[in-house]
Amino acid sequence: MNFKPADLKFCFLFLVMISSLPVFAQRQMEKLGRGVVAIRQGADSVFVSWRILGTEPDDIAFNLYRKTGNLSPLKLNKIPLTKGTNFQDVGINPDVENSYFVKAVNHNQEEEASKPFILEAKTPVQQYLNIPLKTPVGYTPNDASVGDLDGDGEYDIVLHQTGKSRDNSSNGITDPPIFQAYKMDGTFLWEINLGKNIREGAHYTQFMVYDLDGDGIAEFACKTADGTTDGIGKVIGDSTKDYRNKNGKILEGPEFFTIFSGKTGEALATTAYLPERGDIGAWGGKGGNGKNDNSGNRVDRFTACIAYLDGIHPSVVMGRGYYGRTVLAAWDWRNGKLTSRWVFDSKDGKNPFSGMGNHNLSVADVDGDGKDEIIFGSMCVDDNGKGLYTTGLRHGDALHVSDLDPERPGLEVFGVHEIEEGTKGPGAAVYDAKTGKILWHGSEDEDVGRGVADNIDNTRVGAQMWWSGSNGLFDIKGNRIGEQPRSTNFLIYWDGDLSRELLDGNHIDKYNGGRLLTANGAVANNWTKSTPTLSADLFGDWREELILRSYDNQSLRIYTTTIPSVHRNYTLMHDPQYRLSIAWQNVGYNQPPHTGFYFGHGMKKAPKPNITLVEPHK
Repeated sequence: MNFKPADLKFCFLFLVMISSLPVFAQRQMEKLGRGVVAIRQGADSVFVSWRILGTEPDDIAFNLYRKTGNLSPLKLNKIPLTKGTNFQDVGINPDVENSYFVKAVNHNQEEEASKPFILEAKTPVQQYLNIPLKTPVGYTPNDASVGDLDGDGEYDIVLHQTGKSRDNSSNGITDPPIFQAYKMDGTFLWEINLGKNIREGAHYTQFMVYDLDGDGIAEFACKTADGTTDGIGKVIGDSTKDYRNKNGKILEGPEFFTIFSGKTGEALATTAYLPERGDIGAWGGKGGNGKNDNSGNRVDRFTACIAYLDGIHPSVVMGRGYYGRTVLAAWDWRNGKLTSRWVFDSKDGKNPFSGMGNHNLSVADVDGDGKDEIIFGSMCVDDNGKGLYTTGLRHGDALHVSDLDPERPGLEVFGVHEIEEGTKGPGAAVYDAKTGKILWHGSEDEDVGRGVADNIDNTRVGAQMWWSGSNGLFDIKGNRIGEQPRSTNFLIYWDGDLSRELLDGNHIDKYNGGRLLTANGAVANNWTKSTPTLSADLFGDWREELILRSYDNQSLRIYTTTIPSVHRNYTLMHDPQYRLSIAWQNVGYNQPPHTGFYFGHGMKKAPKPNITLVEPHK
């Protein structure tokens, strides 16, 4: 073959272009099974769904099988299924056991069968899985997180059981925080009691569940103290110590950070919590007036998250403070050793990063370098622990980060902001996640407590925004386009289209539509926040599950959709930003998770995640 000079020039330019493109290492993420789930809908009808992995080819197909009693498995589809990974099976015998499994089909060859989902004989017609709990007397199931605690490829639950609790601003003794781990079938795994030297309340104990060391099995991490008892009965520190003062606050004594085994609850490593309290009054005033708060209301405001700070391995980041001084401390758990990676410290009010944190945070790769940044309200910390930017928009209560505007490159941030004494500015704003440039703002000099952003209108492309007092629904450009939804709490992917639905308390609604689910007999958490125990893509197809506690606090109910969908997407848990959102969902004022790309009406095909799946080291 003869090349002309023009051809050689083109090849040279192409190679130069390719060599200049960024090449990122793959992030280590959990290897999941198919997550098959079957829900009985009627006398002889069952809805079945299963997951696609983020590493699988777009043209992967599936065969679905049902095994009834002692009969041989029956293939339910005539030709391999190539659209949505859900199926309605009609004509079953509900009086005997029915189990369902799928086999992936690649290049016309069936792969091995998935783990089956067993629908027991005479299973009632209900839209949830029931997990019985060992709730301590006087306690209430609260926030939860998930991780593969035993390496079987399916998620297990870590549940925060709360007794008598107090807000940072109020006095009084609280009960010790308790954590329990369960498998999805209700098997109890372990219990950790943080003890009397950890105060109970929404802002005290933020807990992380994630595979931190790449062995395929998740760890559990949180702040601990003298008297914490791990999952095998071992006590951390001195159990005889009691540092509670007359107001029930804990403002002295050692503070620890502990990594626990997800498999057993055993404490694997404990070190001093960073940062220490230091000058209690230096963590911010009561209302932006510069006066010190020595009551413990500001010093004990904690946050936490997981971030891929090197682009490959997850690190755990523990935070303290956001009204004034703000500190984030990154830790690595590798090969049985816990090491400090970096500490970001705004130190004092002269620093523009002081007072910019939220009651929550988010994690995303905002600058496209393959490594994560921490978006903390009105500020952003780079993967190296240095401040990337601050918008100066102040502290806030709600935060949403995603590709909210698919017409412009990169990610956007929508948040709401409080107006404290002596401060002014917008109560709601959108800014560029990479640079902090403010793109749109509203509710000038108004104190806004809640706000939501996502694509909820299935006739429009891009996210919509609304907030308490917004008096309308706005597009991402700031144009009023409709009435304000009743709920400003949470979101969930539930029905058959690509837009998101409104989750509020124990019910799900369609914007400009009707009620899709009322979870009778179940209740949400966190008082007026009405947030779920957890909402995440736990199993089945890409739609999200909803975990609520039962009225009697003796079980968790995991609700899953039974609405057919032709849309095909890999599990949201293999999108790194979404998976990290599930890790931080329990932090402070809980916020819904978001993907790292635009997901909604008019979306392009979801980009393939740059991940590698870790085989469990059992």
